[in-house]
Amino acid sequence: MARPIVLCWSGGKDSALALDALLHNAEWEVVSLVTTVTRDFDRISMHGVRRALLAAQVAALGLPLAEAEISPGATNEQYESEMARVLTSFREQGVRTVAFGDLFLADIRAYRERQISALGMKCVFPVWGLDTTDLAHRFVRDGFRAITCCVDPRQLDQSFCGRELDEAFLRDLPAGVDRCGENGEFHTFVYDGPNFSTPIDIDRGEVVNRDGFWYCDIMQRTRAAVIS
Repeated sequence: MARPIVLCWSGGKDSALALDALLHNAEWEVVSLVTTVTRDFDRISMHGVRRALLAAQVAALGLPLAEAEISPGATNEQYESEMARVLTSFREQGVRTVAFGDLFLADIRAYRERQISALGMKCVFPVWGLDTTDLAHRFVRDGFRAITCCVDPRQLDQSFCGRELDEAFLRDLPAGVDRCGENGEFHTFVYDGPNFSTPIDIDRGEVVNRDGFWYCDIMQRTRAAVIS
């Protein structure tokens, strides 16, 4: 019998790949996604993606969503407290395992394992240790569609923000930049893929610098805009 599991969901490609791995593993039943949202901004924390787009994602995936709400400028302790509240509610429903889309950062994995263990739960990492270059190309080849929503200017040029994550994007990445952005070089928003019932119609808005990062303001295209 499949065991229930929740997946920490950023809306980006690593989360999408982790979800895909879980959905193809008979050992697990994904009962919910969990996303951290910055309350006053109504956006996914760090990625800066609008909450409405998150709702469109989970609707297309056909999965429930639990939100951990934090305030702007929340401390790590506040983030941990809110995540503990959300995950404890799942533990009380019999869920004992939390999945993450991390790829190779051992310190991040150890941090997550400490935090989740303290809640009496366990972690799994469905795409851990996979070659990130191969994984990025597989993402494109398998029909996932994503655009970059956030770029760290210390590691990558602003021009990459708002670009489609396709083969041209991967070719253009400078040497030393991880092809999955695992070192924080860039973050993505996935708007279509093998597990989506329908693509999310999006428009690329303004690219702005906020708190030292470049963000592309992605918006959901209205029906009127699609018709016109």
